[in-house]
Amino acid sequence: MRLHDLLIESARRDPDAVAVHGPQGPTSYWELDRLADRYAAALTGRGVARGDRVVVWSQKSTEAIALMQAALRVGAIYIPVTGSNPPARLTRIAANAGPALVVADEDAAFRARKAKWDRRPLLSLDDVRRKASDGARPKPYENEPDEPAYILYTSGSTGDPKGVCISHRNALAFVEWAAAEVEVGPSDRLSNHAPFNFDLSCFDLYAAFLAGASVHLVPQEIAYAPEQLVRFMRDRGITVWYSVPSALSLMIREGGLLDGPPPPDLRACLFAGEPFAIHHVHALRKGWPGVRLLNWYGPTETNVCTSYEVTDADLERDRPVPIGKACSGDTVILDPDDGGEGEVVVSGPTVMLGYWGREPQRGPYRTGDIARLDPRGDLEYAGRRDHMVKVRGHRIELGEIEAAIASLDTVSDVAVLVVGSGLEAQLHAVAVASETHRPSLLTVKRACAERLPTYMIIDKLHLIEDLPRTANGKTDRARLTAAIEAGDL
Repeated sequence: MRLHDLLIESARRDPDAVAVHGPQGPTSYWELDRLADRYAAALTGRGVARGDRVVVWSQKSTEAIALMQAALRVGAIYIPVTGSNPPARLTRIAANAGPALVVADEDAAFRARKAKWDRRPLLSLDDVRRKASDGARPKPYENEPDEPAYILYTSGSTGDPKGVCISHRNALAFVEWAAAEVEVGPSDRLSNHAPFNFDLSCFDLYAAFLAGASVHLVPQEIAYAPEQLVRFMRDRGITVWYSVPSALSLMIREGGLLDGPPPPDLRACLFAGEPFAIHHVHALRKGWPGVRLLNWYGPTETNVCTSYEVTDADLERDRPVPIGKACSGDTVILDPDDGGEGEVVVSGPTVMLGYWGREPQRGPYRTGDIARLDPRGDLEYAGRRDHMVKVRGHRIELGEIEAAIASLDTVSDVAVLVVGSGLEAQLHAVAVASETHRPSLLTVKRACAERLPTYMIIDKLHLIEDLPRTANGKTDRARLTAAIEAGDL
């Protein structure tokens, strides 16, 4: 089985069923299958071949999905990049991935032209679609299971994004487990809240294609608009919802998610990417007694490797719910395994091939996350080993933001911190000004916007004479955070 076989087989079984409901309305499996074939023929016509990389720089759309499927059908590797990412970030991704082609939606293509972006061949989705005839039916590439399928770029500690390379085997191990665990069937309607470059979307798209279900794309402009999200869930009759906890928290607090009866069609609510406030878990469990609640855990490098299902027994819990036990065929251990806290280490079929352009991943993957075992044998998340953080479910390496700010000639040193938690979490930059000039919040925000996604733009700036250091010379982040929380900066 290959990842692109899922759509092909569902189109064969039930061609008239809805596959994707996107911004332009519903698209059947037959229509999506044919559109993917057209794009595949166009990619071949452009010389894209086995092993080539194709960047899809776009907001979520049916056309973007078809193009990703097309890349797989010609043996290429697709790289989804959210359309709102600035050209400067795309430049760094392209420098690492060396794509044969960058395909952009209308908005991204306009911004690329405005920025005079000319590093790689760039076409619009319309340009690609016009280069293939309606009847084109190229034979799908018959890959090996361990060949790469797609690359997801995450935040890198040096200021450059890292490309997590996922094989067909990696993705299918998770998708097949997840679809079975949630019992996804042809009548299901799955939400797609996450952007395509976020690993949560792997479940949304491929579990739907595996089962012949429909996936409903949440427009990016309402991704954190609580009332509209709640309306979307109800109006579309979503049966399986999957998002980061902060989105659900916002829907509870400001969207009226738990006002009135539960959404009549919803049967499973999945969340992952960050800890979920326990009082909101309690509220969901009480308000939706007939809806399954599952907490999934795993970094992009492993996708979901542990799972925990919330039960009524968790109503007595005063700490975040566990991340659970190993799943997707993986083995998860703690190092050291001495009964206390240890680093989460994952081995098994979902562990990535490696970072693109670097040595292959060999052996277990060390997540950098710290956990402990509870009395029932479930893992409880305890924090990060390094300075990787999550804000609204987005994994952020603080060093990448620091690198963007340090590029300003008005900044001689900088540390970026997360202050607060959940929806109140904010990115604070503590900077030491250069000898001649002082940076302003506006100039720092602009530097971030030129190089980083919107969720990595800082919220506040603090200027100090010098960064405090620990005994070994490292920036004393705990001291800085305490000073900000106390109002001393």
